[in-house]
Amino acid sequence: MTAVLTQPRPIRLKGRSFLALALTPELPFEDWLIRLDDLAGRSAGFFLRRPVVLDVDGLDIDRAELRGLVEQLGRRNVRIMGIEGARPSLMGADLPPAMTDGRAASDFEAPDAAQASQPELPPPAIQAEPQALRAAPSLVITDPVRSGQSILFPEGDVTVVGSVASGAEIVAGGSIHVYGTLRGRAMAGTTGAASARIFCRKLEAELIAIDGFYRTAEDLDPDLWGRAVQIWLEGEAIKAGILG
Repeated sequence: MTAVLTQPRPIRLKGRSFLALALTPELPFEDWLIRLDDLAGRSAGFFLRRPVVLDVDGLDIDRAELRGLVEQLGRRNVRIMGIEGARPSLMGADLPPAMTDGRAASDFEAPDAAQASQPELPPPAIQAEPQALRAAPSLVITDPVRSGQSILFPEGDVTVVGSVASGAEIVAGGSIHVYGTLRGRAMAGTTGAASARIFCRKLEAELIAIDGFYRTAEDLDPDLWGRAVQIWLEGEAIKAGILG
């Protein structure tokens, strides 16, 4: 009798890069959670079904405080997929896994097996050219963005020829241009581009944000409501002006 040995099928492991929100809590946590509740209350569903990384780099906390914060966020339906910047002594099996070297999704490239065995090479000379000399990628949406839709484009600018409905959102690594009415949420500069701007023909937004700094509808100047505006960031302050 001849025995036939079969080779088991290998398990395939693939690299993936996903866009996630990074929450950077501040001490005392009680006050920070109040501000978080205010944001969630004024922008319903902001954290719903959204991957979130908790960045605690530089915070003087112990494991119990970190565990308590994760539990508090869980009660608010903010599900933490990983923790960044935590000392090894803070981590444990009862907490989300540690994450390191977090960076913008547009800059991430998962190496294949051949690349993984090669030493890292310096970037080609073209990468050192000024940013202005390279064409920035952009995404053009020719249809209106309906309620419940989420447009994610961390690589560059997003242009919407129509309108953005209430309950919809645009998340861009660069600037956002809306040629119609902006009623939903617009988050520009999400990969650290503080120079990104938001332009719209008619402002009725639920929330606008640039490089992580946000304003909700209640925070916006009433004189801007229903007007054609541009929005930009100065330091940590969001500014807006009417387009002529």
